[in-house]
Amino acid sequence: QVQLVESGGGSVQTGGSLRLSCTVSGYRDSTICMGWVRQVPGKEREGVARILSDNGDTFLADSVKGRFTISQDKGKSTVFLQMNSLSPEDTAMYYCVADQPMLAYSSGRAVNTCRPPPGFQYRGQGTQVTVSS
Repeated sequence: QVQLVESGGGSVQTGGSLRLSCTVSGYRDSTICMGWVRQVPGKEREGVARILSDNGDTFLADSVKGRFTISQDKGKSTVFLQMNSLSPEDTAMYYCVADQPMLAYSSGRAVNTCRPPPGFQYRGQGTQVTVSS
C-alpha cells in the first residue's frame, strides 16, 4: 500500500519561508512522479509542483514560479517543496501526491512523463500552510 507522509507546514508572516517534505513508502516501481497540490475551501485544487524521479524534470505552477522550488532525495524517497516569499494567497492545505509515470513518445523514443498533479493517483493527509499579512 502506497503511503505519503508530509511534514513542514505551519504559520508564517508574509515574506517568510517554509519547507515541506514528503516521504513515500510502499511504492514498487523504479520511477515515480511526486508533487504537491493545494486546496482552499470553495476553490479548485491547484497543482503546485511536481518532479519526475528518473531525470529530475520539474513543473511549477505560474503562481509559484520564482518563489517555490521542488527537489528530491531519491535515496530517501523524499521530495521537498521550498516555499519562499510567501503571501496570504499561498494559504491552503498542501497535499503531497504521487503517481506512476506515463509513457510518451518523442522523436520515436518512449520517455516517461507525468500527468498534471491534480490527477495523481496517491495523496497524503495534507499539511496546513497559513500566511498572515
